[in-house]
Amino acid sequence: MTDGALAGVTPTPGQAAFSEERRQVALHRANRRGFRWRMIRDWAQSFLIALGLFFVLRAFFIEGIRIPTGSMEQTLLVGDFLLVNKLAYGAEVPFTAHRLPALEHPQRRDVILFRPPKDPSTYYIKRVVGTPGDTVAMKDGVLSVDGAPQAEPYVVHMHPASETADIQFRWQRQFLVRSAAAARSYDPTSNNWGPLVVPERSYFVLGDNRDNSSDSRYWGFVPASSIEGRPIFVYYSYAPDSASRLPQLTRVRWHRIGERVE
Repeated sequence: MTDGALAGVTPTPGQAAFSEERRQVALHRANRRGFRWRMIRDWAQSFLIALGLFFVLRAFFIEGIRIPTGSMEQTLLVGDFLLVNKLAYGAEVPFTAHRLPALEHPQRRDVILFRPPKDPSTYYIKRVVGTPGDTVAMKDGVLSVDGAPQAEPYVVHMHPASETADIQFRWQRQFLVRSAAAARSYDPTSNNWGPLVVPERSYFVLGDNRDNSSDSRYWGFVPASSIEGRPIFVYYSYAPDSASRLPQLTRVRWHRIGERVE
């Protein structure tokens, strides 16, 4: 049988070239689809890993908090955004009642993030002025600890003449140091109260803006278990102003970015 007899099964040169071209096109399309699926799969894996790391970091290490009120002026301003070290005092393990071991314990003058006993659903930021076992008091706006007046350069008084008495102060009676004066009467105000003994595993906190702060004077001690962390620094800040459009972009306080919380 001659080569010509095989013409029915052997492609001509033109047919061979056409078939090879189509094979290359089909192969390219298959590879392109495979590359596209690999790219989507890799992107999805990277996203899930990044999301998992974000939740781990947020749960155990750091968290961003915005300052909504002026109770800590001038230390912290409305519109400040803070990074909080949650590991310092022992981060809470999500969905459990357990906490990681604390690296340190709050000290006097530390600024802390916590959930107040009066409203555990929200965050407060205040300054620790009394630790477990301390005797704290205030006379004419001057804080004393264990009988010693404290120098507080961070404190401001927006309304120096203000002196409020409130039924919320009544909680103080059960922690009052018993004395002859206390036995006669106890009528505390925002600038005159105590002396009070701070219980174990509890802290007494005050706002730096003493005339505009809801703090331990009104609702009591902060349990150690309610402390969430210690603010580290300001990572963003803007001056809120209802008269400005997009104040988050147009009224940035550049000088405050990176400022340590002390």
